[in-house]
Amino acid sequence: MSPYLILILVMALIFLLGWPLEWVPIVLIVVPILLPTVEALEVHGLARYELMVWFGILVAVNLQTAWLSPPVALSAYFLKGVVPNWDLKDIYLGMMQFMMIQLFGLILLFLFPQLVLWLPKIMSGG
Repeated sequence: MSPYLILILVMALIFLLGWPLEWVPIVLIVVPILLPTVEALEVHGLARYELMVWFGILVAVNLQTAWLSPPVALSAYFLKGVVPNWDLKDIYLGMMQFMMIQLFGLILLFLFPQLVLWLPKIMSGG
């Protein structure tokens, strides 16, 4: 399989796990299991360090997107707890525009890893 397809499948798994789970079990249990697979990928010609930084940011943005997306949308339930008189349907509709922006950003980060890597490169003096 293509390394990009494998990475898309890994991101889809993390997205699906992001619905019912908080970030802690995903980052502490699931991501370490997936890291050897990701490290073995030849993606965008990235070095190991760059690949790990890029993958970490992809996971973070992916989890943010999962928390905004139905059917579970943990963020919607947090907001419903803060403002109980709002209808959950209205909360979902209000969150959809932000979820679309997150998806667009995730796609951009996936296609152009230099968007993620420019700041670490500047900070390291390279």
